[in-house]
Amino acid sequence: MAKPKLSYEESRRQNLEENRKKMAALNLPQLGQLAHPAPVELARPRTFEKHLVQVRRSTRVSNHSSPVYKEVFVERVRMPRMSYHSSRQKGLWNRTSASASDEARAAALHEAQELESSLGSDNPTIVKTIIPSYISGGFFLCLKRQFCMENLPKGDEVMTLVDVDGNEYPTRYLAQRFGLSAGWKEFAFAHALVEGDALVFQLIWPTAFKVYIVRVKRSEGSSAGSA
Repeated sequence: MAKPKLSYEESRRQNLEENRKKMAALNLPQLGQLAHPAPVELARPRTFEKHLVQVRRSTRVSNHSSPVYKEVFVERVRMPRMSYHSSRQKGLWNRTSASASDEARAAALHEAQELESSLGSDNPTIVKTIIPSYISGGFFLCLKRQFCMENLPKGDEVMTLVDVDGNEYPTRYLAQRFGLSAGWKEFAFAHALVEGDALVFQLIWPTAFKVYIVRVKRSEGSSAGSA
């Protein structure tokens, strides 16, 4: 008589039971547990033992006294700039090194303003006191914005500076910057201008200034005057 056909689940259950018996006979579960890797022991960080040692000092006796550390005032020494402008530039910086007091600068400005008043109002005038940036670096003389907009050309132009001796010095007027650039350096060197000198610019022509210079009195006692 033929055996009844087993269902899929019964057949699967029967196979699992047979496999379990075979594994038990071979002690495979115990061997699987023994095959697990042993836990890894973490290494402890190394510690370094600190030893206190005595600082080595020289046994020789010094002939010098112990140093004293304190703030001291050191007078600043001004070094003249070196350039290819030999004689004229040396004269300019020699005058610049002699400082002028605030009272002397104010006196030069007051004298220049009086000179401006004596020139009348027929021609536009402007007074400028020389500051370091006018006679160093890029040598740019900044004029007053309102004066330039009312009296000077609207575009860049050549402006001639005429001193009291009639000598003419062409300069470049920059309308966007309201000042004199190229050529002003030559005028400053030729007249040895220094900080504190007061200049009166009188517009005698649309592109020409008559320039009067009032010298500032320095500490050496030099007298002021027009040039």
